[in-house]
Amino acid sequence: MAPTPVPIPLFAQAQRDLLLKEHEAEKLSSALAASSTNTVSPATRRTLQASGYALTGIILSQCRTGMGGRVVGEFEPDAAVLSSVDGEGGDGQPRLAAHGIRVGDVVRVLEIASGKKPGKESKDGSKPGSSSNGAEGVVTKVSEKGLSVAFGQSGGGGSNSKAEEEVVDDLWGKKLWLVKLANDVTHRRLNQTMEKMEKMTESDHTYFMRVLFGHQTPSSPDYDSIGQLDFIDPTLNDSQKEAIRFALASKEISLIHGPPGTGKTHTLIELILQLTRRNKRILVCGPSNISVDNIVERLTPHKVPIVRVGHPARLLPSVLSQSLEVLTQTSDAAEIVRDVRKEIDQKQASIRKTRNGRERREIYGDLKELRKEFRQRESKCVDNLVTGSKVVLATLHGAGGYQLKTQKFDVVIIDEASQALEAQCWIPLLSAPRAVLAGDHLQLPPTIKSTNMKTKEKSENKKPKNTESENSPALKGITLEKTMFDRLLDLHGPSIKRMLTTQYRMHEKIMRFPSDELYEGKLMAADAVKERLLKDLPYGVEDNDDTREPVVFIDTQGGDFPEKTEDEDATKKSSLLGESKSNEMEAALAVRHVEGLIDAGVKAEDIAVVTPYNAQVALISQSLKEKYPGIEIGSVDGFQGREKEAIVVSLVRSNEKHEVGFLGEKRRLNVAMTRPKRHLCVCGDSETISKGSKFLKHWMDFLEEHADLRYPDASELL
Repeated sequence: MAPTPVPIPLFAQAQRDLLLKEHEAEKLSSALAASSTNTVSPATRRTLQASGYALTGIILSQCRTGMGGRVVGEFEPDAAVLSSVDGEGGDGQPRLAAHGIRVGDVVRVLEIASGKKPGKESKDGSKPGSSSNGAEGVVTKVSEKGLSVAFGQSGGGGSNSKAEEEVVDDLWGKKLWLVKLANDVTHRRLNQTMEKMEKMTESDHTYFMRVLFGHQTPSSPDYDSIGQLDFIDPTLNDSQKEAIRFALASKEISLIHGPPGTGKTHTLIELILQLTRRNKRILVCGPSNISVDNIVERLTPHKVPIVRVGHPARLLPSVLSQSLEVLTQTSDAAEIVRDVRKEIDQKQASIRKTRNGRERREIYGDLKELRKEFRQRESKCVDNLVTGSKVVLATLHGAGGYQLKTQKFDVVIIDEASQALEAQCWIPLLSAPRAVLAGDHLQLPPTIKSTNMKTKEKSENKKPKNTESENSPALKGITLEKTMFDRLLDLHGPSIKRMLTTQYRMHEKIMRFPSDELYEGKLMAADAVKERLLKDLPYGVEDNDDTREPVVFIDTQGGDFPEKTEDEDATKKSSLLGESKSNEMEAALAVRHVEGLIDAGVKAEDIAVVTPYNAQVALISQSLKEKYPGIEIGSVDGFQGREKEAIVVSLVRSNEKHEVGFLGEKRRLNVAMTRPKRHLCVCGDSETISKGSKFLKHWMDFLEEHADLRYPDASELL
């Protein structure tokens, strides 16, 4: 049956409606964080930080000039407020407390009030809580020892009339904290892209676009055009080679399906190198800085001219040396901006040396002019660098920046495409004639906040909008969660896809269930990994019941390990954890198992505890983090794309009604069970879990038959 073509303008209109709802939900979810008042209590600040919305206990340590002539403030931990848990690293350097602030987040930096009463005016006549008491910007760099924020042009919604220098100047010598805001810039760029597609006439639609919306069928792969392939990497397996051949031979679109541990990035590196050999110009994108930096790191040794647009998330020299920010300071082309940058930095330093109001005003005026000149010169420098590069790398959002506006590419490669919103993918794809999407649609899609608001909306008596897009059968099932990867598979079927089948991460027993249940039984464990256990780790681990077992199932069935809803806790300080679930007895089991592994000699940094619920993350962290700072404890969603030697999964749900909540999402469970290399320990109530879905029932049956099954005694934990 031929696929139903999707009307492009209606699709774009539907996406704009969905994106607006998502942006509203994002603003709502950070309502507490968006508060700019300086009178927020220390307890609320800590709760905001624990929920990923804030970072407290910082000071401004340095200012410099960043891309676009923006003021970049560098912040470090305030040694005066460090707790014993955060403390110092092995090198004696102060470390930031645990937080959820990431590169690309829009934040407001605020002073922590010291005994000021609400409503008291500051020297400039403003009241605490007015926008002039905070500086808004975008996080450009995060490390354990500090973070950087580029101020101005953040789109964070502030109405600050002061110059950037003045706002940042107000922060010197003060105790500070920062809060995450809804990102208007990202929303605006996504909306502009969809608006552009909505306004296109039929004659504007390229053949490539028509294929991606089902108005044309994809051309047959032209294998003759690629001839005999001379592979650069001798370690590639047959499924990786076939995926590369297919991507090179496809004329419009190809999907590379990479299940966990199958070397998807490895395959993309070979594909990029093969395309550059064919003199193709490539734009490589991913939804996050990490996904892009990972490719930069692996491409660098191959000496291909590459440039990384945007700010690398990690401070690795191999990534930094290719970043546009560094190249505009170190390349030959950088000479035209270097002297202006130096003058800006000197003038900025002189501000703090004068307290004379008139002199300061003059310096601010000079800086404004210098920044304008800097931007003009830098723009020319950036253009020269990008144009001279065969491979350009950027986040999907970053591909819409001024640096790439006039650039043309032969192929766009999108990594982690199954974790990206479709609207994000169209930012680089609108000017492309050909694309390769790589990802795994059987792992978690992007997180959508507005999904949680749907039930609330249904209960409200609103008159439904009778839009043309809602009545179109071709648009049925179009949601933000439906990624382009998913939609293209539904539209054109498996003929546009090649799957990687050899996995290099998991012991064969850990791999077996996800392979049989989700990947048609096609996954094979590479010889080097299929039988490796914790007892075989190269640093001397005891051989015992835990370290020689690849899969352990601690089954709490029987009701002695009941879950608790966070809202039931009378001591709860905030609704930020929402109705998150926890399970104290199950947490104690997970902690005991971790301690057993560490006692046997497994290093804490080789172990992670993952759980679907944030309240359970907080509970387990209280027991383990101080004792074993190297261990990672996090949500399943946050651990996607990661791996550890040993993973302990706490499923939490245990109730008489046999409700499993969002454990019923098999993609979430797929992520949880495919993170470990040598050891997977699952803690959960098989009685509750098995009633949740057919997938969960099959998993519980598999664990009961193939795992080392253990029944804990609740009295031992009391």
